[in-house]
Amino acid sequence: MKWLLDDLKAAFAELKRGETWLVIGLISFVIAQLAFQTDSLLRFLRISSFNCREMTNGSIIFLFCGMIFFALTIASTFGEIQRYFYHRNHRSPFEARKAGIFAMIWGGAATTIFISALIFFKHNC
Repeated sequence: MKWLLDDLKAAFAELKRGETWLVIGLISFVIAQLAFQTDSLLRFLRISSFNCREMTNGSIIFLFCGMIFFALTIASTFGEIQRYFYHRNHRSPFEARKAGIFAMIWGGAATTIFISALIFFKHNC
């Protein structure tokens, strides 16, 4: 369990860096901008400059399922990357290579889901 404590200490040390908070802030800003632009209350009050068509039940279900699958593929990608570094540090090149391939596959799946969501928003907005 010492490795878990070492990983947590490294994560907290990373949070002390200004660059980490800058990246977190930029990502939060972009997500908040998109959320505010597509918010139905802001569209109803005609405050938003960005207007999307009303979504049907099918499109809402598509977005919800896509969000779930995107989160799962990202989690799998990070897990495979962690497994890759673990096996690389413990000198097992076959397992590290296999984990690297799986990380690329899961990352490709996550990228495909992300691009399809962008195309969906481009088509509907």
